[in-house]
Amino acid sequence: MTNYRRSIVQGGSYFFTVNLADRSLGLLTEHIDALHEAFQCTRSRHPFTIEAIVVLPDHLHAIWSLPDGDANFAVRWRLIKASFSRGLPAYEPVSPSRVRKAERGIWQRRYWEHAIRDEADFTRHVDYIHFNPVKHGHAARVSDWPYSSFHRMVRFGTLPPDWAGDSTAKSTSGFGER
Repeated sequence: MTNYRRSIVQGGSYFFTVNLADRSLGLLTEHIDALHEAFQCTRSRHPFTIEAIVVLPDHLHAIWSLPDGDANFAVRWRLIKASFSRGLPAYEPVSPSRVRKAERGIWQRRYWEHAIRDEADFTRHVDYIHFNPVKHGHAARVSDWPYSSFHRMVRFGTLPPDWAGDSTAKSTSGFGER
């Protein structure tokens, strides 16, 4: 098995990309309430701050900040994935290796994580997160995508409503609420 090296920073901030195993499905937005509940339940047991997030049909991007002295993002992702998966009907094909590990097969096993280095790195990743629905053709404007912390940042005055050429800032999903 490959030995993956992770950059571990106690109390650090991290950028994540997490994908469904079958990228042709839209489970994350179709079951957004279950995903939101999985995040809330996990955050109540293992606190972290969602600095920025966007949920697309088949993947999500997020920046989390962990509490001082804590670098265990892996347990948080495991709990979020498991909680979300338990709330869905079993329909997906499951490989023998996933059966042995009691995995459903909804999520890709691995995820991408990057330790945020500085303020410029943080800003680049927040911009990437918020523009992602436009990049993937899910929205014409950043403000058109409801499953994004962009709306929270507009409410707090961190970003203007017309950021990236938008002319309006619409609804919010509740994701990324502090």
